[in-house]
Amino acid sequence: MDIEKEIESLRAQLHEHNYRYYVLDNPTISDFEYDRLYRRLEELEAAHPEYYSEDSPTQRVGGKPVSGFQPVRHPVPLESLQDVFDFEELYAFDSRIRASLQTVEYSVEPKVDGLSVALEYQGGVFVRGATRGDGQTGEDVTENLKTIRSIPLRIKYASGRLIVRGEVFMPKKVFNQLNAEREEKEEPLLANPRNAAAGSLRQLDPKIAAERRLDILVFNIQLVEGISFSTHTETLDFLDQLQFKVMPYRRFEDIRKASDYIRELGENRENLAFEIDGAVVKLNSLTDREMLGSTSKSPRWAVAYKYPPEQKPSKLLDIQVQVGRTGVLTPKAVLEPVRLAGTNVTSASLHNQDYISAKDIRIGDTVMVQKAGEIIPEVLGVVMEKRPEGTKPYRLPDRCPACGNPVARDPDGVAIRCTGADCPAQLLRNLVHFASRDAMDIEGLGPAVAQSLVDANLISSAADLYQLRAPDVAQLARMGTKSADKLIDAIDRSREKGLARLLYAFGIRQVGQRAAKLLAEHFHSLEKIMEATEEELTQVPEIGEITAINIKNWFANDASRQLIARLREAGVRMESDRKQIDARFSGMTFVLTGALSAFTREEAQSLIESRGGKTSSSVSKMTTFVVAGENAGSKLKKAQELNIPVLSEDELIEMLK
Repeated sequence: MDIEKEIESLRAQLHEHNYRYYVLDNPTISDFEYDRLYRRLEELEAAHPEYYSEDSPTQRVGGKPVSGFQPVRHPVPLESLQDVFDFEELYAFDSRIRASLQTVEYSVEPKVDGLSVALEYQGGVFVRGATRGDGQTGEDVTENLKTIRSIPLRIKYASGRLIVRGEVFMPKKVFNQLNAEREEKEEPLLANPRNAAAGSLRQLDPKIAAERRLDILVFNIQLVEGISFSTHTETLDFLDQLQFKVMPYRRFEDIRKASDYIRELGENRENLAFEIDGAVVKLNSLTDREMLGSTSKSPRWAVAYKYPPEQKPSKLLDIQVQVGRTGVLTPKAVLEPVRLAGTNVTSASLHNQDYISAKDIRIGDTVMVQKAGEIIPEVLGVVMEKRPEGTKPYRLPDRCPACGNPVARDPDGVAIRCTGADCPAQLLRNLVHFASRDAMDIEGLGPAVAQSLVDANLISSAADLYQLRAPDVAQLARMGTKSADKLIDAIDRSREKGLARLLYAFGIRQVGQRAAKLLAEHFHSLEKIMEATEEELTQVPEIGEITAINIKNWFANDASRQLIARLREAGVRMESDRKQIDARFSGMTFVLTGALSAFTREEAQSLIESRGGKTSSSVSKMTTFVVAGENAGSKLKKAQELNIPVLSEDELIEMLK
């Protein structure tokens, strides 16, 4: 087989396997075999760029970041639907339709709570995708849409132009996983799947959009050349044949039966993989649609039935306090079982102490509970006329329920956190952070290994890492002698990482890599940082009052001091090397851009800073030099605009010598 034919064959195979995996949910080959085919295609395309094709499976995540989204004028407007909020309004819609038509048939589809987009194909190739915008003009998000695996990059329809409309959404499972990951990293949680999908699709970097694992359901043909249809459901069946992931539908002639299905859909929506906030009722006949036309705002032949937020009373039996992986105490309402949105609800979110106090929620109260558009039910308020005598205002405990250490309110927010360095509820997260590359850099100690060590009762704090023995570690699942020896070696090497990395490894609130480095450079020893007053801490550049308070609180905790004592006993270095100031670097600010070959960007930054220089992530008039590696981008351009001297990597190496 010649190269071009092999490339085409691989692309066809991978398109088919993508369809089976992401649309049919019925893969026919293993992930290993898929990866083998994908890597072979990557190798051939890299060696033969003359066979490049924008619809290749390898182009899904390969787009470069964009500086902004270009406007796209929709050839056919993406109209919005009129909402109806009860079945009487739905029946009135049906009456208006029947006043103009002899026979009526409807297509009823779930109303996915996502972001509407238009996908355009020319000659069977996906060429452009745009958001709905105002219906007339949207934004070009083609590169981000390519990352959605259920969108075919090539279809078996080359008879002309085709534009379809779909709803991009984030599956519930992905939403929960992302929020768990964000909580682990102490990042703000995503509010709900719809907002998460909208934000993901508008990321300027397609690689970030790809990480969000979005999906799509296609529900309409906006424009098609070379073929005609008589009904809407015929168009959906046609799209299904082209291997689009198509919105499920049911057909009804009787609006009462349609309403029964809508009610049933609402009761069972918890079982769907995606969030819905209603159902769409559309006239099926395309000829009748054209005859009825549209108002200035919406079509006359369709409505969106919106499910009302379901609210029911329940008795608040207790308030349980959970300790999250970031140490935040979260109150949860324990309720008498109540059925909401098709499921039995026995607990609900109470958010935080401020929320409880503002609504004066007490144990024993009858409360109103809602579950609408969110994953977790929440308590809306108290039915005051049903409050029993003797109830008392509720306050979160002043000590952590998991470890007994004092809790403290964030100076800059509403969260109340455990201050314990040895809190078992935070142990796994703390261990993984302590061992991370930017902290103590213990290679091989990821979440799975850390969990195994905790489960085997080999460690209960970061200090225990330095007491581990290779034979004990080798007994863990999927470890063995060789892996155990490597892990122990990595732990031993971490003793000499120095003060800045150790400070960052402690996980003190608001003490990131930059702050840890500045503190280490200013005080040079952990002992001096522990003895410093808040005023002395704030004299360090970029250390503010709140950060200083966090540092003092952390070091004042008995568990923190015990951890430090054990680490010192284990030989962990708690001093920093004093800088050897080099006049060529002192007072100068360097910005690194592009790929470096002699060392990583982190290594280059460390070398510059060890000589008295500073590094920054952005170019400004205060920048002394920009160091440009391969594929340098906008930072190099800005340096040239500001007449800032640009160094090559070789010139930087000469300076470092």
